[in-house]
Amino acid sequence: MTKTIAKKFSLNVAPTFKAPVQIHIPGAGEAEINFTFKSRTKDELKEFTESLSGIDGEDGPKDADVLLDIASGWDLDEPFDAASLEKLVQRYMGAAQAVISAYFNELTGARTKN
Repeated sequence: MTKTIAKKFSLNVAPTFKAPVQIHIPGAGEAEINFTFKSRTKDELKEFTESLSGIDGEDGPKDADVLLDIASGWDLDEPFDAASLEKLVQRYMGAAQAVISAYFNELTGARTKN
């Protein structure tokens, strides 16, 4: 197993980072969308996680609002805005969870099993 090592390590992280997200397309497999995510510190991530209770319920934020909070762009031709994100989560029901999972996995360095 080969490790990929960053060319230069710094305690000052970039304000954003890019990561691919696999979105399931019913009857057609998966498509990959590259998102630009917002960096967070450990404390900021904890606060964000606590704010997610009741997501898409009466007390919590809507999926599209959460995605706007964690990301600032994507590699689609459609604009990255609340309306497009709402369309994404309404038409591809697992999309919000896929994006949020990818975000947490990138921030925490978690790896998924093959």
